[in-house]
Amino acid sequence: MGYLPEITVADAIRRIQKGDLVLPAIQREYVWKPGQVMGIFDSLMRGYPVGGFLSWRVEPETAAQFRFYGFMKDFNALDNRHNPDADPMAGQSVTAVLDGQQRLTSFNIGLRGTYAYKLPRAWSNLASSYPVRRLYLNVLGEAEDNEAGLMYDFRFLTDVQLTAAVADPERHWFPVQRVFEAEKMSQLWAVTAQAGLANHDKAVEILSQLWESIHTTTNVKFFEETEQDIDRVLDIFIRVNSAGTVLSYSDLLLSIATAQWKERDARAAIHGLVDELNSTGAGFNFSQDIVLKSGLVLAGVSDVGFKVKNFTTDTMATLDREWDAIADSLKTAAGLLADFGLSTATLSANSVLIPIAFYVHHRGLGQKYRAAVADTADREALRQWTLRSLIVPGVWGAGLDTLLRDLRQTIMDHGSQKFPSLDIERRMAQRGKSLALTAEQVEEILSLRYGKPRTFAVLAVLFPHVNTRNVHHVDHVYPQALLSTKELKAAGLDSERVSRLQGLRDLLPNLQLLEMSVNISKSASPPAAWAESSYPSQELRQAYLERNEIPWLPASPDEFDTFFAERRAALAQRIMRLLGAESSATGDISEQVADVAGTIDDELAVSDDDL
Repeated sequence: MGYLPEITVADAIRRIQKGDLVLPAIQREYVWKPGQVMGIFDSLMRGYPVGGFLSWRVEPETAAQFRFYGFMKDFNALDNRHNPDADPMAGQSVTAVLDGQQRLTSFNIGLRGTYAYKLPRAWSNLASSYPVRRLYLNVLGEAEDNEAGLMYDFRFLTDVQLTAAVADPERHWFPVQRVFEAEKMSQLWAVTAQAGLANHDKAVEILSQLWESIHTTTNVKFFEETEQDIDRVLDIFIRVNSAGTVLSYSDLLLSIATAQWKERDARAAIHGLVDELNSTGAGFNFSQDIVLKSGLVLAGVSDVGFKVKNFTTDTMATLDREWDAIADSLKTAAGLLADFGLSTATLSANSVLIPIAFYVHHRGLGQKYRAAVADTADREALRQWTLRSLIVPGVWGAGLDTLLRDLRQTIMDHGSQKFPSLDIERRMAQRGKSLALTAEQVEEILSLRYGKPRTFAVLAVLFPHVNTRNVHHVDHVYPQALLSTKELKAAGLDSERVSRLQGLRDLLPNLQLLEMSVNISKSASPPAAWAESSYPSQELRQAYLERNEIPWLPASPDEFDTFFAERRAALAQRIMRLLGAESSATGDISEQVADVAGTIDDELAVSDDDL
């Protein structure tokens, strides 16, 4: 290994354009945020070092044995996050970047491409939420004071933003791409004149500095490895990238899988599966880590921990050989979670996907299992266990690898004909992860709030009449809008009572599950009036109340705290009955719910992080 002569940023980008600089398949994908891109361009302008780069000179015969990718140019956080394939010509040697991909990609995007990221509060699955942006520099002055300490005002702007900024006399946004395209300084001056900036001293100064930073300053230094032994290169890569937080262990596993899989492109297979799983139902947020961990569990690898010593050739060969079946089981498992009413907003622990996938994998079940009449009871047992495991705090936290091994073994021992709920719960209890609730846990559940993922799971378990294959919303029994400060004061309540009622408003005893269409029609109607119109007969209204463990419906906000206390007590009893709470908890909880005014301070003290 040795250092190569330093080159300019422009030289490096041209090598990327020609396909001379590529990425080995062991590299992860681009992860830098727009602020980081602007930061490295600021460093470039200020003459700061942009760091060293580690490369591997791959000779033609070696290059023919491995897979390579090109650098990202037009990044889109929705639908263009994966690097393009690179296909070196036969007989062509290439230089693979082992360290420095994020920086070089950032230069490539800023100087040649685009960056599309989601607008704030926009829908995450709509293309219009990700407008295309290009990098610009304000050439009329330096950046205002900022926490990042940036001197130069680089921005990623959409065409709409650029048009709106034309009237700003203090800023002129010059496209950074035009500076890269001007290979000679004279070409830059022609572009500057066209923009009407030729006589603006500050603009000329800033543009000159940017052009020189890109085209004349030699600050890109490669340390090149020339050995053709893939094991040596992989060892270098891991040592360079695992010393800090640059790569997670799953990144290393993916790196090794990509280098060793023979039957398929590991990166494309794993990333494609992640995307497919996350598009299931209303959408999930499963990570590469979950998919890779699932692979270890379903493939029967004895140690499922993300440890470099476990990433053996045999393990990789097993994953490669069994990947299609593993992927099918994960897709079925994700579909089941969607059928259980879960999604990104309501799934509090993504790891629950893994034992579900192992169960369907062990039994050879496919997508037909999700709707087969003969499997109705088995699906319900699986649903109940899944939701209960999401309710109890800590089940999917510490000791996950040990839990997954235990669940796998129990399913192998007892799950060949049906989902072995009792055996699994018994094994979990032995590991200190019992699903039988204590009095303290019942209290914590009663304090769950609207909008928290576990809240949906609790309501879905408590009310088995809910068909979670239909879209349900968590709904306020007494509407939020009718418990606003304005409404409560209009009803004649004093400030102290207003504060107390609003503290109770979003807690579990005021929540229920309603099908989406019903919830929309309910809107902000007073609960007693809504029930009377929705359920015309006394028998229908009573059936609705009993199904949802609602003792009665308040007609005015003045009755809300009394209603809350009675439903809280009723829910406590239902939780203990359905979720296996300790029988001794009954008296404790009954005393605690007797006086709502005395418990509200404790309820409000529960932090969102704990919920």
